[in-house]
Amino acid sequence: MKIFKSLVVAATTSLLIAGQSLAGPYDEYADTTLVVNFPAHPHYNAVMKILPEFTAETGIEVEVDQLPYLKMRERQTLELGQDEGDYDLVAYVVFSKADYVYADQLENLARYFMNPKLADPGYDADDLIDGYVYNIGFAGGNKGYLQGKTGSLFGIPYGSETSILGYRKDIFEKHGLKVPETYDEMLDIACKIPTLEPGMGGLSSRAASGHHASHAFLLHLAPLGGRIFDDEWNPIVNNAQGVQAANALKTIVDCGPKGAASFGFGEALGSFLNGDTAMFLDTTVVAGQIDDPAKSKVVGKVGWAMHPMGTRRGSQTGGFGIGIPKNAEHKEAAFLLMQWLTSKKGDKLVALAGGNPSRFSTHDDADVNAKFPHMKTFGEALQHADPDWRPIIPVWGKINADLGTSLSKVLTEGLDVQTALDGVAERTKAVMEEAGYYTWR
Repeated sequence: MKIFKSLVVAATTSLLIAGQSLAGPYDEYADTTLVVNFPAHPHYNAVMKILPEFTAETGIEVEVDQLPYLKMRERQTLELGQDEGDYDLVAYVVFSKADYVYADQLENLARYFMNPKLADPGYDADDLIDGYVYNIGFAGGNKGYLQGKTGSLFGIPYGSETSILGYRKDIFEKHGLKVPETYDEMLDIACKIPTLEPGMGGLSSRAASGHHASHAFLLHLAPLGGRIFDDEWNPIVNNAQGVQAANALKTIVDCGPKGAASFGFGEALGSFLNGDTAMFLDTTVVAGQIDDPAKSKVVGKVGWAMHPMGTRRGSQTGGFGIGIPKNAEHKEAAFLLMQWLTSKKGDKLVALAGGNPSRFSTHDDADVNAKFPHMKTFGEALQHADPDWRPIIPVWGKINADLGTSLSKVLTEGLDVQTALDGVAERTKAVMEEAGYYTWR
């Protein structure tokens, strides 16, 4: 009897151990409720459609506080500074990365990916788009905000964007125009269009004073071989490449539709949606609107091509990533949600729901391409996504505003390009010196 009881106990213990080892990764967190902060943005509208599947699979409930992204930033600044915050997971716009990491408000994700109970071995991080990961997620590496031997991962791209060239297929076919592959070709066509199609602008672009004009300039600066700083933080925005980028923007505005010099993003997109311009060079997030008959007069008439090449390929990187606040209550469950959303399965689900995928494989997926044929071209463009097309440093907001204001004077008041950029470089040098970037010289 003693032997039998011992065998029973041993067998029972073995079953319990086996049961524990076979427990699902979500079991410990079932019935947890996560509170997340997302922007009111097309990608995150698609995310809302797939969250019920996460809850059904994991038992983890998700409550979403969805706000316009500028109000989202204000709310996050308040919440992340508290001892205990309301949010378990936040979506942050790329230029917030420097501020949040510098203030030690986001979790370093290394310890979560090292935890065998949390990290999915099939996650395949190498499939994530390199430029997005480095731009959105890394800090502490090269230049302090990029990948590198001293870098760490603080977020994962989710709702990220690159730049892409949209063009009117019907207009190009009508006039026998070749889709531009280089900057010279794009600028040439942009200024031919108003002659070929009276009343139509060549290329729709942001240009309004402030961050819109700066954004448009930066779109051209990287592919034309320029940067804001050299490797020692000396401003070089006023070198030959910077002047060329500013002149490219001026050409685009001069050959654009009426009022182009005052266009923000909404006006630039609206001009293309209304059929008032033949090309559009900006973020991939617009694709859904261009194919929406309720918003667009050019449905079925738009083709897509890579951002034209200057001296190099260099499409922009921007948009949103997701991170775990340092003061979050349910950090491990938040990581599981983050991992699920950005997994191959989650990325495909959100893409099919109309979101922006973060993986190369999703852009090449047969189901995704059957529904959204443009995704394949977007994936090709992302091979050249430039994580350093603009500096993501704490003082960038001040420099960016000055750059955008100065460029607006070029576009609207006839200020000489070289004079404008020389002024920006001089004032930027002072900002950088005050911030301590030259301390070690």
